[in-house]
Amino acid sequence: MTMRDRFVTSAGEVLADPRSVIVLADISADAFAPAAARHPDRVVNVGIREQLMIGVAGGLALTGQRPIVHSYAPFLVERAYEQIKLDLGHQGVGAVLVGIGASYDRASAGRTHLAPADVALLDTLDGWTVHVPGHPDEVRPLLRDVVCGTGSAYLRLSTRSNAEAYPEAGDLRVVRDAGPGAPLLVAVGPVLDAALAAVADRPVTVAFTHRPRPFDTAGLRALAGTEVILVEPYLAGTSTRVVAEALADRPHRLLALGVGRAELRRYGGPEDHDRWHGLDAAGLRRSVDAFLDPA
Repeated sequence: MTMRDRFVTSAGEVLADPRSVIVLADISADAFAPAAARHPDRVVNVGIREQLMIGVAGGLALTGQRPIVHSYAPFLVERAYEQIKLDLGHQGVGAVLVGIGASYDRASAGRTHLAPADVALLDTLDGWTVHVPGHPDEVRPLLRDVVCGTGSAYLRLSTRSNAEAYPEAGDLRVVRDAGPGAPLLVAVGPVLDAALAAVADRPVTVAFTHRPRPFDTAGLRALAGTEVILVEPYLAGTSTRVVAEALADRPHRLLALGVGRAELRRYGGPEDHDRWHGLDAAGLRRSVDAFLDPA
């Protein structure tokens, strides 16, 4: 099953809690039809009106409900950003946003379906929890955890997946230990396997997290030496501020890798975009080599 499949199944399960309400804007409406048949008053489809979708979620949250709001990332976060800022943040209420499409899963649909800046945009707001699963098996426990909370959370789903799931890896989890003083590579979500392949023959410690916000700064400080490499599947540099602040009292060098800012104006598939942005194993290796072995 894909991350999206796991989300649909898991969201249907959490509707057993009468606080939970799923709010849609047509995307995935067919997939949620069985849940809507069981809970007709708690699966709300507002049509292709993403700003209204967030406004409805804010109103539901004000009444004590726990809305789960779902669409493609560019429609959910970018198109409705003002409503997220005002109807959720300014009103002091929380919701669970679940985005699909990631940075460029639907690259064949063109620029309208690309959202590499979604996490950076939410990072301009206060108090958000952001989860970026690296495997479908991480989705169910993460969804249940954030639905049981009270604050605002963003669950960023992708068609990409690592070979192994790490459901408990909110805090940094070491998946490859190169020993004290070794360069540290932090991989977020589904870029872990490519990162591991990129440094397979280099003495680099690799740590994984599916929760870039709040970032595990204590774990980072415990693991980091002089060189830190950050690999994120969204806009390059999104977590640079957090890492730099956490290590501000010690000398360090930071390489932040992710989706570039340049407008490519290309279609292709997600694997093509990985390659164009240097997020495949070969591209990551080139960047790591240039960072650790400067000419």
